[in-house]
Amino acid sequence: MAKLRSRSFWSHLSDAFLFFAAAFLALVLVWSFWSYFTPTPNFLPTFTHPSSNSKTNLVESGFGVNLKSDPKDPTFYDDPEMSYSIEKPVKDWDGKRKEWLKHHPTFAAGARERIVLVTGSQPKPCKNPVGDHLLLRLFKNKVDYCRIHGCDVFYNNLLLHPKMKSFWAKFPIVKAAMLAHPEAEWIWWVDSDALFTDMEFKLPLERYKNHNLVVNGWPELIYNKTSWTSLNAGVFLVRNCQWSMDLISKWSNMGPISEDYEKWGQIQRSMFKDKLFPESDDQSALIYLLYKEKEKYYDHIYLEKEFYFQGYWVDLIGVYDNTTERYLQMERKVARLRRRHAEKVSEQYAAFRKEFLKETGKWKRPFITHFTGCEPCSGNHNLKYDGETCWKGMVKALNFADNQILRNYGFLHSDLLDSSTVTEVPFDCPNP
Repeated sequence: MAKLRSRSFWSHLSDAFLFFAAAFLALVLVWSFWSYFTPTPNFLPTFTHPSSNSKTNLVESGFGVNLKSDPKDPTFYDDPEMSYSIEKPVKDWDGKRKEWLKHHPTFAAGARERIVLVTGSQPKPCKNPVGDHLLLRLFKNKVDYCRIHGCDVFYNNLLLHPKMKSFWAKFPIVKAAMLAHPEAEWIWWVDSDALFTDMEFKLPLERYKNHNLVVNGWPELIYNKTSWTSLNAGVFLVRNCQWSMDLISKWSNMGPISEDYEKWGQIQRSMFKDKLFPESDDQSALIYLLYKEKEKYYDHIYLEKEFYFQGYWVDLIGVYDNTTERYLQMERKVARLRRRHAEKVSEQYAAFRKEFLKETGKWKRPFITHFTGCEPCSGNHNLKYDGETCWKGMVKALNFADNQILRNYGFLHSDLLDSSTVTEVPFDCPNP
């Protein structure tokens, strides 16, 4: 009996061992098939070693371009004869730009719409007590606009050529910016006393695809009345190309670097009967080229008059209040326009607004308000204006523009004439 019980015990033990072995084998098989069809997730961070691989650097740059690569291949920058000076012409600039872009391919995509905004002021502190404060706010306005629309900004406060002062100071800066930014198709000069008063509006670059220079102007005033005010050269958009290099060279040579500077002043004064001062100036010089060499220049220069590419401040500061009210009326009707959103997607809401702008009639926001004649830094404003009118007008325009930015941060200036007044924007939840 004892032997029988002993054999039964070992028999049961053997059966249990076989059962657990079979179960374990089945579990392994199931796990194997599950792992095959459902890979185990990797929760550990992935480290990528730095390399010259453009895709890696693209991610690191965060701007869609490779900011960490400048190949050793020689470009125009390595040419000892290349000069940034306004007095030394640049040849074959189109070829040089093309070669540079070939060595920096991540900049090629989107190059046709890439803009560098250039502006500046004098190298010394302002004489006008409020001048430096106004210049700071005027520059902030340009930075705000460019942040929304993806423009680069260069602010210069030096004379890059000792003779090229006042309105002529822009040309050495513009030429240097063209050379410093071969990745940009356009250089956009905006005078220090001009500011954006429609922060949503975007330049219609497609309209200018067959032109190399864009200025605010009127052909009939150039060719029928030969007026000194037939265009304004305080704001212009110039294509980064050889044609523009040649134009800037010729345009500048009517300025103080020319031995015939005084002569050019006399020629301009005799041609433009409404010109008020004897010196040669940049505006008269461009009109002169358009008038005298129409076949060479007119087809390449777009005289923009369909919107305020730059608008005369005297005509505009009185419309801001009514314009604000018209836009508020529009937003009361359209919940989508009232919706709070991140500043980075502001261009989408500008696109939404386009279909409703016809309802505002003449009360559209002026794109750029230009305080010509006010001279905020020196304070030597045109005598036909009262100084206080200039400064108050600037404050009103700046606050009008600033409100379009501040609302993305939840606040507004409640009084356009008082920069210190700030109120919180009430939350308005639109219908989905």
